[in-house]
Amino acid sequence: MSAESAVERGRQTRQRLLAAATELIPEVGWAAVTTRRVAERAGVRPGLVHYHFDSVADLLATATVEFARRALEEPLRELRAAPDPATGLARLLAALDVYDGRDPGSLLLVEAALAAGRDAALRTALAGLLAEYRDRVAEWLSGHGVADAAESAALLCALLDGIVLHRALGQVPDTAALAGPLARILAPREHTTGRNPQCGS
Repeated sequence: MSAESAVERGRQTRQRLLAAATELIPEVGWAAVTTRRVAERAGVRPGLVHYHFDSVADLLATATVEFARRALEEPLRELRAAPDPATGLARLLAALDVYDGRDPGSLLLVEAALAAGRDAALRTALAGLLAEYRDRVAEWLSGHGVADAAESAALLCALLDGIVLHRALGQVPDTAALAGPLARILAPREHTTGRNPQCGS
């Protein structure tokens, strides 16, 4: 086998392990994912788990961060392609419709949020990813005249995260019903000249 083939085989094995972990976390819960379970799901020898990752915790953290990054990219593309904040907000909220609180993605994110409270490395990785996402949302909001763009982005991202987490616990308002109130909160600030409009000059 050539060196190039070996590298590609290793890459494929690593991706199979990550996919297996992503499937198992919502199925059995974070703490119940083991080397044996991951290896069986991926169809590889258990020893390969520790060849590609320092530990099961490292594998789970990597799988979760990669999943979260992919989950954030599509809504962000929708936002950045929108012509104005109101349309962008509607698109962001619509992107949440794939998460009903019981789907594998929702359950994975809930498990990750709980695990991050006990795993400093996971917490740091997720915090960095969310900070990057907030910065990109803030940049877009600022470009569309939204006041306090950084703070508005933080509130908006927290709201989106909260909707996904709350759906795992019960019903939340339909996202379409939230678009109007959010659009009013993030409406671009009107510029004034400082003169009283009732005065003649």
